[in-house]
Amino acid sequence: MNEPKNTALNESFDPHASSLHGEVQNEVLQELYAIRGSIDNFDAQLVYLLAERFKATQRVGHLKAKHKLPPSDPNREKAQIERLRALAHEAHLDPEFAEKFLNFVISEVIRHHQNISDSHNDA
Repeated sequence: MNEPKNTALNESFDPHASSLHGEVQNEVLQELYAIRGSIDNFDAQLVYLLAERFKATQRVGHLKAKHKLPPSDPNREKAQIERLRALAHEAHLDPEFAEKFLNFVISEVIRHHQNISDSHNDA
């Protein structure tokens, strides 16, 4: 996985942006910043993991297009959803949320695969 780069976006991000300044005690605000810092790190990791995942699914899309396979594989998708729900349960994450998230990712992957297939057919 590629490591996050120190981009202009990162430099302009204010990790202490909050509408709570002057509303709560400083020690509460400092604890909030520390927790939010962890959340910011998790978010960055998620973005980079999703980028790596989509690189792999792009390779799958090209392989499917080359061999004229359908963009969607319902049995694979169903198995993945069941697997992710079980993982979510083990991780104490709401399985409904995990399923919604994976369904969104799957729909994007299928859209990408369809675009790849269409571009192969046009060539």
